[in-house]
Amino acid sequence: MAHTKQHSGRSSLIELVTIVGLALGLFLLIQGFLVKPFRIPSESMVPTLEVGQRVLVDRVSFRFTDPERGDVVVFKPPQGADDDESGEARCGAPRVEGSVCSRPTPQRSDTNFIKRVVGLPGDKLKVIKNRVYIGGKRLDETYIEADSACDDLCELPREVEIPRGHYFMMGDNRGASLDSRAWGPVPKSWLIGQAFATYWPPGKIGTL
Repeated sequence: MAHTKQHSGRSSLIELVTIVGLALGLFLLIQGFLVKPFRIPSESMVPTLEVGQRVLVDRVSFRFTDPERGDVVVFKPPQGADDDESGEARCGAPRVEGSVCSRPTPQRSDTNFIKRVVGLPGDKLKVIKNRVYIGGKRLDETYIEADSACDDLCELPREVEIPRGHYFMMGDNRGASLDSRAWGPVPKSWLIGQAFATYWPPGKIGTL
């Protein structure tokens, strides 16, 4: 009888370890390949996302579909997007007075950024008073920070065509966002995934 109980105890322990191992493996699989948590590092996406808020990022969809205008996306920006030495973002093309950066630097950064897709491949884009115009028509951008300050990037009225396979990213808080206006559109291959839900803090749980 004692031998049976001992054997039963070992079996239960093995079962528990197996369940924990499978659960951990499933968690790592989901985080590594399917869904990734991301913490909001700056005020560039206010009022949509606050500093410290946490979102879940779908890492799979963009392998099969293209981003759509309005998607909130986590991505690797061009190298020099946040140049600590000069304090200015680098553009991959010569600067043209009155226009956004038309081309990114060839290499990508190791940093993760989160912004909103406002320009698609082939779009003719310009920015007037912090608002995006595509083909001369102003986008309906209900998500932006209404009182966003006007800085050097808020008035760029010369149209630029977004290259094939590239996406133009901007923060919702236009006066506090260093984005594609300064460092250019982002290749699709540099996109990590679409942010689809917020899970922290509890009062901010919801979808995007």
